[in-house]
Amino acid sequence: MIGPLDTIEVNVFNVEELTREIQVDASGRIAMPLIGTLEARGKTADELAAIIERSLAGRYIKQPDVTVNIKNSVSQVVTVDGEVEEPGLYPVTNQTTLSRAIASAKGLSEFARLEDVVIMRTVEGRRMAGLYSLEAIRRGLYPDPAVYANDIVIVGDSPQRRLFKDLVSVSPLLASPLIAILGN
Repeated sequence: MIGPLDTIEVNVFNVEELTREIQVDASGRIAMPLIGTLEARGKTADELAAIIERSLAGRYIKQPDVTVNIKNSVSQVVTVDGEVEEPGLYPVTNQTTLSRAIASAKGLSEFARLEDVVIMRTVEGRRMAGLYSLEAIRRGLYPDPAVYANDIVIVGDSPQRRLFKDLVSVSPLLASPLIAILGN
């Protein structure tokens, strides 16, 4: 779906003057020569191409052939947070899954808790959350869930692993004899 501030490429076959890259404005509209302003928000690239074709047909071009591609989507992102290497906003396509979203964030951090991954989303105005286990997904116990635009993925922290690493880092000090120089 096209959203506000996305960048799209409109290609009108054999009409170079109408082929261009356009940024959707904040209200979700685009302006095209000969046609004027069109609503782009909430439409797929194919739906917008069909609208542009209908607007051009008959009056300006006999049989227009229009393609629309989304070049940069600001509105179609997932937030990946928690114990990943690079938390942030990542683009979403219709094939984005939980594993792919985490891979976009450069994978799990050292202290990630595989069985504690949450996807939060809003459905019909209600906030929902699902708890997933990446370990179970990787073993094929259940399918990798789809991730959609505006979802929030949070990978949990494993305090036990963090504590274990801290203990391992100080264990050479604990295993060594304590040597003190005593003075008179």
